[in-house]
Amino acid sequence: MHRKRIGIGALAALMISTWAASGCMAADAKETKAAPETPQQREARMKWWREARFGMFIHWGPVSLKGTEIGWSRGGERRGIGGTGEIPLDVYDNLYKTFNPTKFDAKAWVALAKRAGMKYMVFTTRHHDGFSEWDTKQSDYNIMHSPYGKDIVRQLADACHKAGMKLGFYYSQPDWHNADYLTATHSKYLEYMKGQLRELCTNYGKVDIIWFDGLQGNSETWDSINTIAMIRKLQPGVIINNRAGLAEDFDTPEQSIGGFKFDRPWETCMTIGTQWAYKPNDNIKTTAECLRTLIRCAGGDGNLLLNVGPMPSGEIERFQIARLQEMGDFLKVWGESIYGTRGGPYKPTSTFASTRKGSVIYLHFMGPVTDVTLAPLPLKIKSAVPTFPGGRVSFTQTDEGVSLHIYGAGEQVIDSIVKLTVDGSAMDIPAVAAIKPMAKLPNGTKVSASNIYQDNADFGPEKAFDRNPDTRWATDSGVKQAWLSIEFEKPTKVSSIEMSEEFDRVKAFELQYQEGSDWKTIFNGTTIGNSFKTSFDPITAKAIRLNITQADDGPTFWEIAIK
Repeated sequence: MHRKRIGIGALAALMISTWAASGCMAADAKETKAAPETPQQREARMKWWREARFGMFIHWGPVSLKGTEIGWSRGGERRGIGGTGEIPLDVYDNLYKTFNPTKFDAKAWVALAKRAGMKYMVFTTRHHDGFSEWDTKQSDYNIMHSPYGKDIVRQLADACHKAGMKLGFYYSQPDWHNADYLTATHSKYLEYMKGQLRELCTNYGKVDIIWFDGLQGNSETWDSINTIAMIRKLQPGVIINNRAGLAEDFDTPEQSIGGFKFDRPWETCMTIGTQWAYKPNDNIKTTAECLRTLIRCAGGDGNLLLNVGPMPSGEIERFQIARLQEMGDFLKVWGESIYGTRGGPYKPTSTFASTRKGSVIYLHFMGPVTDVTLAPLPLKIKSAVPTFPGGRVSFTQTDEGVSLHIYGAGEQVIDSIVKLTVDGSAMDIPAVAAIKPMAKLPNGTKVSASNIYQDNADFGPEKAFDRNPDTRWATDSGVKQAWLSIEFEKPTKVSSIEMSEEFDRVKAFELQYQEGSDWKTIFNGTTIGNSFKTSFDPITAKAIRLNITQADDGPTFWEIAIK
């Protein structure tokens, strides 16, 4: 995986244009393109993937011996992108000589994925570090030359085929180990790359997904038109992502949940902890975090590819196993509201999502809920039934909206699901915003924060107040204390504060207001969660501050309303 996309350097761009102009692309790379798909053919090819909703991503290799990030922790030059990793080159590139995962069991990996309710697996056959996990004939830098000496891809492919698990291969086009990559002999590298892809698409049976991970450049950098034509010829029906400079079949938001998109397939790829590869004592996401991510992906009409990082032994560590099993337990009972559904008709928020199938709409409330009013529906609701034990629902439907009173939802820690049946096809209802957003801050308000995730403006503090439930203020991983300050244009009366936090990471906080030059405390708390509200006697404040004094890791906030 990558942390950022950077435009290819001018020198590399010049090289690529020179190769193209001089016809130096490998002669055998030219592939005859198949006839264009019809929309119906495309929909049929994508059908299983859309219905699956949930897959397992696996990042693994010799770097697990160090417990650092795969590829990115490698020292040396990163041609085309810059920077370097913390492990010296001569150390990183020789880790494979002691890599001997004798407890690797492909059948156990597949069994765990099935137990978790996952419908497909995507394995890193080769990351940016160039180490190949199969018996490639293109290079000696592969698993066959490690002490382990067995083809990992072969074992995993066989196990998937035997168990009926859909199989995907991650393949990084960048290869920081290869001497020809993004140099004057890049055309030679392209021959090498295509040779490896040809092996993967020829020697391991049916391949359902090819998951590229180009970091920079465009389709010419990878000769993607010919490369993908070759893959589709070798593996008819394969599904390919958008990271080779071409749109292909689906988009890939990384470490964030994609926005609602009904006309373009997408898949969020996200780590179960904080790192793609194995990290000792990593902070594993809670069951609630994992399941709510899956639910919100399905509600946005997307998939979730949840990543695990196996240990050097080849085993998946017990905390990751426990989390996946807990997700599987949930899906055994409520999977009908996820699998085979489409997102909507209500667009998801940080605490609510909806999915639909036929004449049924599933409402997912991920937090305390009793009374809620949703946008109106064009079809008549025939019934509203809670799927949780002991629950009851009463509802009224008018041209103004759908009001529900839900009994017993407070007992559902992760997700309260209400099943609506309508008198027609729910699939034909246009998607609409579900719930009125929180109030916008007054004009002239200034917002600042102690920390912003990777100094990225997309996660700035103002994102918690923009009335867009898909944006958020986020802090860096590892942050345990942080503050968010809201300064008004002039002293303003305030009597309530509402907040929606993701991941339940805050463990202690203060709400404060500024009067003159002094900060005074309004409220002390220990948890915030998805739906926090406090009201108090009106105060006149120059500024309001959320002061997080203790957090597990990197607090994130979707919406904050000051009233």
